[in-house]
Amino acid sequence: MFTGLIEEIGSIENNKRSGNGFEINVRANTVMVGLNVGDSIAIDGACQTVTSFDERSFTVFASQVTASITTLAGKRRGDRVNLERAIEAGKRFGGHIVQGHVDGIGKIISLTGDVKGLSITISADSHLMRHIVGKGSVAVNGVSLTVVSETGSSFELYLIPETVDRTTLTSLKVGDEVNIETDILAKYCEKILSGDRDGSLMRALGENGYL
Repeated sequence: MFTGLIEEIGSIENNKRSGNGFEINVRANTVMVGLNVGDSIAIDGACQTVTSFDERSFTVFASQVTASITTLAGKRRGDRVNLERAIEAGKRFGGHIVQGHVDGIGKIISLTGDVKGLSITISADSHLMRHIVGKGSVAVNGVSLTVVSETGSSFELYLIPETVDRTTLTSLKVGDEVNIETDILAKYCEKILSGDRDGSLMRALGENGYL
């Protein structure tokens, strides 16, 4: 599990086909500290398992499934990526619950900078938008962000200077694709409510002031 607070920006050293997936080598510094084979690292928001490492880089295997729903397969040597290690017990939880299980890909449709930060609008398919709400949380390329507003087919974000300085999001251009993970709490709520066929749960929520 992750928080969506990026630890460092790494760079792709190599990305090659391996079996039905891709073997990706990433150059890094901070996330290398105490690293072990089998550890989880989120690369642009996609949770990957370390298969090997040396003093300056680590390697993961991205499966065919991962390649099909994330941007990892298209990464090339020199591309910069957001990196975060799995959270340690007892640490402050400053972002939101990020599983590193990317739900799909969105597309940048506008970028507007000002003296303080950057406004970004991203379009996304309906299966993603159903779990994105204004003032809610979303992870974009692994970065925990608060949704400013949403239209049903797109959502707007505002990046504060800290986020601008510590992530790769400012290098995005209109038309670029990004990994999106929606809030797990919304998915659980939808699942629970979908089983309320007789309406008893909704009535109970209403009677107790939750609706």
